[in-house]
Amino acid sequence: MHRAVFSEEHELFRAQFRRFVEKEIVPKVPLWNEKGMSDRETWRRLGEEGFLGPNAPEEYGGAGADFLYSAIVTEELAYERAHGAMVSLHSDIVMPYLTEYGTPEQKAKYLPGCISGEILLGICMTEPGTGSDLANVQTRAVRDGDSFVLNGSKTFISNGQIGDLFVVVAKTDPDADPPHRGISLLLVEASAPGFVRGRKLDKLGLRGQDTSEIFFEDCRVPADALLGGPDPAPRGGLGRGFRMLMEKLQQERLCIAVASVASCRRALDDTLAYVKERQAFGKPVAGFQNTQFKLAELATEVEIGQAFVDNLLRAHVAGEDVVKEVSMAKYWTTDLQKRLTADCLQLHGGYGFMREYPISEDYADAAVQSIYAGTNEIMKVIIARRLGLD
Repeated sequence: MHRAVFSEEHELFRAQFRRFVEKEIVPKVPLWNEKGMSDRETWRRLGEEGFLGPNAPEEYGGAGADFLYSAIVTEELAYERAHGAMVSLHSDIVMPYLTEYGTPEQKAKYLPGCISGEILLGICMTEPGTGSDLANVQTRAVRDGDSFVLNGSKTFISNGQIGDLFVVVAKTDPDADPPHRGISLLLVEASAPGFVRGRKLDKLGLRGQDTSEIFFEDCRVPADALLGGPDPAPRGGLGRGFRMLMEKLQQERLCIAVASVASCRRALDDTLAYVKERQAFGKPVAGFQNTQFKLAELATEVEIGQAFVDNLLRAHVAGEDVVKEVSMAKYWTTDLQKRLTADCLQLHGGYGFMREYPISEDYADAAVQSIYAGTNEIMKVIIARRLGLD
């Protein structure tokens, strides 16, 4: 079905990226899942072909294209279950902090390498004792002359082992009232003294993703590592970190919804193929009315989710404030992904429980979708506030 949100140029780009994925990424997915991370050569190839940061400024090597090109990359990787290539995290979640809030010096230093695939990005938000409550992070960044000294720990950090540059959420003013005014973001290179990679975490799903602990042990970074510059807000970045985070969460949550619908579509497509081939009681499983009704319902919900997400993509590219609607999409599509993969696994019968069948992977991968980028419970709090219910 033609999706009106995408132009002919977008679809030509999709076809080009799909060929790249089939040739250079799909064969590597099993190895990534086994190792728990992707490889740097693939990231460099992504950069060479112009698939990293397509909407980044041309002056730094980007294409200056709209966000729909990034959405296509996200969809195609999700459909192929290539979770190890966290391009959306790199290009659409972390890189925008640099492109929008970075000083000219910060952009010149880092963006070309990010777009070429030589510098891999991550973001250090979550702490062992602090999940969605970002205003109360405990990681401290204390000014010491021409430096900041960081101390604290982060967990569930994507690209934690392979990443080169991290946006770190830290408290620069512990006495700020309200607390969120004491939050700043720092650009911390993995080579900085006192930056310590912890263990790579053993997860239920998304096996190909590198997710790790990160520690800061008297980690010293120059003062100009403060995102936006060392001056206080509104001129610089000091104390403006929480606001930066809130401004970028619309796109992050939209990325999750885009990926969720694509993952739903793949699980559904595979299940449709399976029930047509699998025999039970002398006929294909697809011949039973329960199978037909269940898959008809799921296919309908996927199309509803796709239409909603496409409408939000259009609005987001147009610069509209759709925080409420994106929060709705994030919780609804990820809940759908969990229900759909459970139902599709059931239709596989005992084989669905076997890891040789991808639906088992889909079922495990879906579990985290309602948790990261803000839990679905937090999404409902945001929606309720936007409805004037607080």
